[in-house]
Amino acid sequence: MKALVWHGTADIRCDTVPDPMIEDGRDAIIKVTSCAICGSDLHLYDHFMPGMKAGDIMGHETMGEVVEVGRDNTALKVGDRIVVPFTIICGQCEQCKRGNFSVCERSNRNAALAETAFGHTTAGLFGYTHLTGGYPGGQAEYLRVPYADATHIKVPNGIPDEKLLFLSDIFPTGWQAAVQCDIQPEDTVAIWGCGPVGQMAIRSAILLGAERVIAIDRVPERLTMARAGGAETIDLNQESNVVAKLNDMTNGKGPEKCIDTVGMEAHATTSLDAIYDRAKQAVMLESDRPHVLRQMIMACRPAGVLSIPGVYGGLIDKVPFGAAMNKGLTFRMGQTHVNRWSDDLLRRIEEGQIDPSFVITHTVGLEQGPEMYRTFRDKQDGCIKVMIRP
Repeated sequence: MKALVWHGTADIRCDTVPDPMIEDGRDAIIKVTSCAICGSDLHLYDHFMPGMKAGDIMGHETMGEVVEVGRDNTALKVGDRIVVPFTIICGQCEQCKRGNFSVCERSNRNAALAETAFGHTTAGLFGYTHLTGGYPGGQAEYLRVPYADATHIKVPNGIPDEKLLFLSDIFPTGWQAAVQCDIQPEDTVAIWGCGPVGQMAIRSAILLGAERVIAIDRVPERLTMARAGGAETIDLNQESNVVAKLNDMTNGKGPEKCIDTVGMEAHATTSLDAIYDRAKQAVMLESDRPHVLRQMIMACRPAGVLSIPGVYGGLIDKVPFGAAMNKGLTFRMGQTHVNRWSDDLLRRIEEGQIDPSFVITHTVGLEQGPEMYRTFRDKQDGCIKVMIRP
């Protein structure tokens, strides 16, 4: 089959690789009908996440049709149409029973590596590093789904892929980011980053009843899309002091809730702390660039909430934790518990409350995938979300 394969920093190729096979009785094989490039794929593209190996198949936003089912899998049958969550879940461990699917205790086949890096294992993830199991991803013509009797979202016929694909990651990720804020009707929610997850977080915060949403970015097309979703915006090309601007917009109080949808590759270039991060990262003294975290801590109203769906991979420096403690801020973060939210979000799509396809700006075949990684990475041609049809 054809697949998008990692060969090193900024080196993604469309290669011919072996077809996947059933390896366990709970497995399923799907023929991929749609997949997408995620912002966290760019962390792998830039090689900021450790644990990648040449030959790894990329991608963790995937859906398709079941073409083969393992002997012990009674939840699926050939012909079923499913969205595949990016988190691989056993559905049986203590964490899965609690709905904490992204920290499934069984699905990471490299659990010892994760324990060394994080203290405890997290769930296995598709198309990500070997810290999370090294599972082949879904930017391919076919995908093996481990624990497929639990790791799936069965979806109806008659709804196009474009509306359903993002149940795999960015829609529930934006939704969880907003839910973690415990939004009250009078709240102002500030969201750093207007990429795909940021766009979903904007609309989720509004659906959950926020009085105001303020979105922060520097890419014109993303800011336009944020305003179309109901957000006020701060353009980083025009505002050098985000904290002061947020104070000005909230009568000096600051936003009650803050969401970081950026993560480890904040692209601020004008502030001293951002320059410091770039320099330390270049000489491998720091793995992540926490510019957004610093801003959120200083901007957030005392007793507020910081929600962090943006991915961080390792060590950060110069975070004003004293300010966070003395202001009484609550941090809530983590990879998304996709299946916790999927039934509700599928219902909202079916009822027309939201159509996640609004975020798609480019649709290509697998062969164009490597070029689209570069386009997405460099934010060219107004690129916000790339959908791939194998």
